[in-house]
Amino acid sequence: MTDRAAPDYTTMRRAHSDAAPGVTKFQPLSRIIAHDDFNSGTHGWTQLSGNYDAAGNLDTLEPQMSDFRPPQLSSCNFYDVGTHGAVSGTYALKMATRPIKGHTATAIRRLTMPVRGKVQLEAYFTYKSEARALDPKNAPPKEWDGNYHPSEDLFGAFTLGSDMDDGTRYHVVARYMNTTMDNVPDRRWWAPTVVEPTGKERFDGKVNYSKLDDFTAPNPDDWKPFTEPQDLCYNEVPTKINWHYLRWQFDTETRTNVELQVNDRIYDTSQVDVPLYTEKYRSLNGLLNFYFSVRTHADVRNFLYIDSALVSIDW
Repeated sequence: MTDRAAPDYTTMRRAHSDAAPGVTKFQPLSRIIAHDDFNSGTHGWTQLSGNYDAAGNLDTLEPQMSDFRPPQLSSCNFYDVGTHGAVSGTYALKMATRPIKGHTATAIRRLTMPVRGKVQLEAYFTYKSEARALDPKNAPPKEWDGNYHPSEDLFGAFTLGSDMDDGTRYHVVARYMNTTMDNVPDRRWWAPTVVEPTGKERFDGKVNYSKLDDFTAPNPDDWKPFTEPQDLCYNEVPTKINWHYLRWQFDTETRTNVELQVNDRIYDTSQVDVPLYTEKYRSLNGLLNFYFSVRTHADVRNFLYIDSALVSIDW
């Protein structure tokens, strides 16, 4: 009779490593539904765009979503080192803002829920403000000292978000606020206390925002921090990039946050509120979208790079 004893953990990890080496740098739940290695394309991560009218007139896009920049593949080039490359291989997914305070770039992945339960997004990320001579009007008050570089405080914020609908629509969101809108260091993780404005609400005359308003939650008072400051690795100058591990988990069965991990910090987010829409939305049944966004808080381009995003569920 064949010995069919269950393999131990080390054997299982070795088997996974042999079969899919790119997966072993993650901690997925039981079933992987997307593993996006950007060396082979964008894998469906595309620009988040707003809704437009039945005539296809793009001038009717919601203003706060009308000028997002789309993601692109990048080999992470810098003027001094040339091609930096990603964690594995050459390419990462890059989001780049315009050099306009309040401008946002986005990347969204559109899926639906196979089942309801725990969902996890993992990725390796890094971030930078544009490497260039400082414009005095944008310069933070603290000067370069050989270790601190002022460009660090010219990076605004990046956000993780998921838009879901199981009969009730809701978002879960986590934002790393590197600086305030006045370029003062903050370094905390925040979440909105209100739902995101929608095209239907604008159509009904309930909301109307401008092009540079924060599309996730336009009123700064509608954001609340849920962590202490977490310093990330900026590495002194704007042309060195160091990759960070990120794991973000929530539960679509209970419509709750679960936890957020960034490198060695693990935050219990179960008490972070998940605002629900009171209005019903048609044609969104089973919606499960993920997005990354980056927003500049100065007239300086900001960049968010993602390498190898992985989505898994406890199915």
